[in-house]
Amino acid sequence: MTGNSHFKGWAKPGPVPPGLVNGLTVAQDETLDAISGHFRLFQLRDGHRFSTDDILTAWYGTSWCPTARTALDLGSGIGTVGMIVAWRLPGARLVTVEAQAASVALAKKSAKFNGLETRYEIREGDFRSPDVLRTDEKFDLITGSPPYFPPGTGVASEHPQKLACRFELRGTVADYCATAARQLAPGGVFACVFPYEPAQLARVRTGAREAGLVIVRQRPVVFREGESPLIGLFAMMREPDLPDWICGRTWTEPELIIRTREGTIHPEYSSVKLAIGFPP
Repeated sequence: MTGNSHFKGWAKPGPVPPGLVNGLTVAQDETLDAISGHFRLFQLRDGHRFSTDDILTAWYGTSWCPTARTALDLGSGIGTVGMIVAWRLPGARLVTVEAQAASVALAKKSAKFNGLETRYEIREGDFRSPDVLRTDEKFDLITGSPPYFPPGTGVASEHPQKLACRFELRGTVADYCATAARQLAPGGVFACVFPYEPAQLARVRTGAREAGLVIVRQRPVVFREGESPLIGLFAMMREPDLPDWICGRTWTEPELIIRTREGTIHPEYSSVKLAIGFPP
C-alpha cells in the first residue's frame, strides 16, 4: 500500500470521503472494507457480508441506466449495492429500503463515512408496506438482490442477517418485480440478480410478466470457466414504455466469467471491478 491513494499497485479513483475525520469508529464486531474507490463499507465481522452478486447488480444497473437522476435499492441490506450506485452516479439521489435494523444501522454509518447523507436516504421497513414507498415516488433506476430460496428449501443460517439475505422471509422475486414496476419512472430500468437454473429462471420471467415488466436483456454469470451459469443479471423495463416489437424479445448477452479454469480472476471480471472502483 502506497499512502491512501494506491492499493497493491492500483490507484483508487474518485474523491476522498470525509470518513476519516468525522469521528466514526469501527466496533469490535465490525469491519470497515473497501467497496468503490475511496468509499468504505461497514460490515459485521460474522454477519452478512457483501458478495459478487451485489457487485454485479450495481454494475449492471448503472451500466444500462447511466444517466439516472434518482435510484432506489430494494432490500438493501448493509448498503452494498446502494453505495456502489452512489459512487457510479455521483449526481443521483438515492433511496434504499431495508427491514433489518442491524443492517440499517451499518448502512447509515457507511453513508456518513462516505459523505452521502445529503443525497442518500435509508428507510427502515418492508418495501411491500404501503407506508414505506409512496406511489408518486418514481425512480429512473431500481436495483435489487432478492433472496433466492423459499424458507425450508436449504440449510438455514443461525445468524438472522444472513438468513434474511438468503431465504424469502420478506418477499420473493415477484414482489421485487411488482414494486419496481410500480415505482419506475417512464423509461426507467429495474436491474436484479437471480439464479439462472431453469426453475429459478422461470420464476424471474413469471414475476416480470405478471408485473408488466419486459426483460430487455439478461446475462448469465459463470463462476468458473467451463461450468454452467449459476446466476443471471436481468435488466427490465415497463411494457408500456416499449414499442410492441421489442416485447418478448429478450437479448441474452454472452456469459460473464468470474474465474478462469485455473482459478484466477478472469480479465473481464477484473474490468468489471475496475469499473466500480474496486481492486481488480
